Amino acid sequence: MTLNQFFLDHAVFTTKDITEFLSERGSDNRWTRKALLAHHQKQGRIHRVRRGLYVTVSRGTDSTNCSVDPYLLAAKMTGDAVLAYHTALEFHGKAYSAHRQFIYQSGHPSLPLVFRSYRFRGVLFPKVLRDKEQESFGVTLSERANVEIRVTSLERTLVDLLNRPKLGGGWEEIWRSLESVEFFDLDQVVEYTVLLGNAATVAKVGFYLEQHRESLMVNDAHLHALRKHRPKQPYYLERNSTGPARLTSKWNLIIPKAIIDRTWDKLL
Repeated sequence: MTLNQFFLDHAVFTTKDITEFLSERGSDNRWTRKALLAHHQKQGRIHRVRRGLYVTVSRGTDSTNCSVDPYLLAAKMTGDAVLAYHTALEFHGKAYSAHRQFIYQSGHPSLPLVFRSYRFRGVLFPKVLRDKEQESFGVTLSERANVEIRVTSLERTLVDLLNRPKLGGGWEEIWRSLESVEFFDLDQVVEYTVLLGNAATVAKVGFYLEQHRESLMVNDAHLHALRKHRPKQPYYLERNSTGPARLTSKWNLIIPKAIIDRTWDKLL
């Protein structure tokens, strides 16, 4: 494979990717790599997005406005990037609305990035997953344009969204999106929820499953396994909500009436 073929086969690549490519062909000189990257960047064949991250520019395209698949870019933002939250919903084809922000989890802090009209935001893996070395729980692998993409499963995505709803676009967007999913492995949902060790998240997941008990075929065992870990004191689902709310004693969760009544359905 020539270097031009490497570019054709890698719409997005990192310094590590090209270093490995050159090393396999007997070149381990980092100055050679730097010179090659600088040459092809000057020629407009590649475009640097941020340090160590590049996109390949299609022939006949201006490097200053070349298109890019944002999922590929998000997947390469860090070496351990995992598409998550609303971005995972979109990747799985289950998001109610399309967003211009792409969110990934990582074990390494990274600064937000704007490229073209897209915003990229890195979020640390939940601390409990890092402490228990369980960052890959519920992570699936996919390939897109020769780029390996790590993305949270729908089961993990459900729990992550309820754990951090602001990263899902708000409750209506989360509800509408999740309701397009016909099937969840509920054993995995429960296992991951308990693994996070957050009583408030347990209550939110429990409430969601109970509200969708029939459509998702939720049984008593799933709910009982979660109820053992619910908050000991009432917890507000939406702390800044000013509208009427109701306490759901099964989960010690105070829920805005708008969510219970699904008022967005009445606006259609």
